[in-house]
Amino acid sequence: MVAQKGRELLIKIDNGAGFVTVAGLRSKRLSFNAQLVDVTDAESAGRWRELLGGAGVQRAAVSGAGIFKDQASDALVRGLFFAGTIAAWQIVIPGFGTVAGPFQIAALDYSGAHDGEVVFEIALESAGLLTFGAL
Repeated sequence: MVAQKGRELLIKIDNGAGFVTVAGLRSKRLSFNAQLVDVTDAESAGRWRELLGGAGVQRAAVSGAGIFKDQASDALVRGLFFAGTIAAWQIVIPGFGTVAGPFQIAALDYSGAHDGEVVFEIALESAGLLTFGAL
């Protein structure tokens, strides 16, 4: 696989008529995590930690930061946050595939310096089964 452009990593939200890209994002991040289940006991070989495979909870976290553009996607994101709604999202990874599923907005921050633009940051947490579709 060749190098991919970071701007092609997209975070999309279902607006009821399809998926739209969240406007203004300059940086995006997708992280997968798995809770480990430690089953080490006094008889573990060499006192090495033992883990129980497939037993922990999996989750995904998505974050992004960018310029506030006051687009339709911004209004949708704000509405979902204030309602505490879990919605369908897609994360498009160029040259790799798409991760899709339910996410809840965990944080939504706005800031601005007196000599700069208004920026925002968003953090999402997975809220159910995620699927992966290869490109």
